Amino acid sequence: MAHITIVYYSSTGHTWQIARSIEEGARAAGAQTRLRKVRELADAQAIEAKPAWKAHLEATQDVPEATLDDLDWADGFVFGTPTRFGLPAAQLKQFIDTLGPLWAQGKLQDKAAAAFTGAGNLHGGQESTLLAMHNVFYHWGSIIVPVGYTDPLLYAAGGNPYGVSFTDGRGKGLPEEKLAAARFQGQRVARFAALLATARG
Repeated sequence: MAHITIVYYSSTGHTWQIARSIEEGARAAGAQTRLRKVRELADAQAIEAKPAWKAHLEATQDVPEATLDDLDWADGFVFGTPTRFGLPAAQLKQFIDTLGPLWAQGKLQDKAAAAFTGAGNLHGGQESTLLAMHNVFYHWGSIIVPVGYTDPLLYAAGGNPYGVSFTDGRGKGLPEEKLAAARFQGQRVARFAALLATARG
């Protein structure tokens, strides 16, 4: 049974919705999971100015924050972030920058890795953000598991081969096609994580 950790940053909740769907997919594939958020870095004044941001933080206050142990425990991991000027959000990057000790000990290599993202516009940097996350995985020696075009449902979700991505619905929930693609991504990562765990012995 594979261990899958999903680490995400979400300000208003869309990335969190995808993260939960990825967890559902991984569990459906038989994996044990940990869903973890990263610490919020924005100041209280900025958060107070956006009711949706404040409401989401309050709604997810019981979600544990990610630790190094969560990555050490995992056979595979999926990182999620909104796009910020074509790059991962600072909150997620800050957590990634704490993982040097695990990287130095080889604790992240040969593990399944994937990413997901969202942006405010269709061409708002989704692919570049996923590729930026892949750069991190290259340095770790992780095995990237892209969704590719491996299932017809991925076309309905927009057809991003690098990982699940979405466009902000401007106050609306995410469509079922996106959530279905996220569940598929979770299943796929869990399946490859199990194979890699067996290969590592």
